Amino acid sequence: MVRDINRIIANIETVIIGKTEEIKLILAALLVGGHVLLEDVPGTGKTVLAKALAKSFDCAFSRVQFTPDLLPSELTGINFYNLKDGAFTFRKGSLFANIVLGDEINRATPRTQSGLLESMEERQITVDGTTYPLPAPYFVIATQNPIETQGTFPLPEAQLDRFLLQLKLGYPTSEESTDILKRFIAPDGASGNPLDTLQAVCSAGDLLDMQAAVKRVYVHEVIFKYIVDLAEATRNHELVSMGISTRGILALAKMAQAWRAVNGGDFVTPQDILELMPYVFGHRLILKGGMNRRGGSSSVQTVLDEVKAAVTAPVEEWKTKR
Repeated sequence: MVRDINRIIANIETVIIGKTEEIKLILAALLVGGHVLLEDVPGTGKTVLAKALAKSFDCAFSRVQFTPDLLPSELTGINFYNLKDGAFTFRKGSLFANIVLGDEINRATPRTQSGLLESMEERQITVDGTTYPLPAPYFVIATQNPIETQGTFPLPEAQLDRFLLQLKLGYPTSEESTDILKRFIAPDGASGNPLDTLQAVCSAGDLLDMQAAVKRVYVHEVIFKYIVDLAEATRNHELVSMGISTRGILALAKMAQAWRAVNGGDFVTPQDILELMPYVFGHRLILKGGMNRRGGSSSVQTVLDEVKAAVTAPVEEWKTKR
């Protein structure tokens, strides 16, 4: 499976430069059936990365530009009266795809955002009392801009909790920026956008096989206990108003399996848990007091660092299968 993963990463990196770690994290989330929220300032490549990921798979892709006037029915679908047939017909919405890109998700109203809840958690959509299954695999990757607050609607905790990971891409280095200019600006005046010529390197069936393989990565009981201890430490931390939920500990355990599979390995280690904690736990913490709604990133990181220091990691038992 590692060979297939490396082929997908190499394909995406024909478009995206210098974000190998972030690409691996997104692929790991995809392999475990989770969803990803990309949060960063404008122009850092969030949408381009999502498109490059989608084009690397031979799957149905849908892009939704979230705006204040976007209706829930545009996402879920609607029953309309067909004059020709004399009956109501269901027209599928944008969520009926394998990979869904929700661009600037926080620009839609809470009512519209709620249209994603059932699809992300249960892989189905219910309209007028009828439930429609979504295609497998199913993956939502959403973007949002954290610095523009005018005309935006912050994601509620229930919506944030549906995202397995929250990532920030950050600015490229000077060398990476130069490479980006070389890659996207053709000297002969032709189209220099490598996204235009990107081809799929993995089918939907291959992706489902890889998702099944991830579940075979071994997780020792002491690793489960370690994850639970970390979650309980967040609940008892003096700065935390609401700690990690049961969905959060399940997310970390599943993500650790996928992360180990992506990087090559048969069992999850405590180091995997520590590496993934900020991405899985960070957006799920709600801090107390005068901090902002979920605390600044530095405040959240402080809490996570203190939790890591307070909980003793298992030593050797996790290597042995029972």
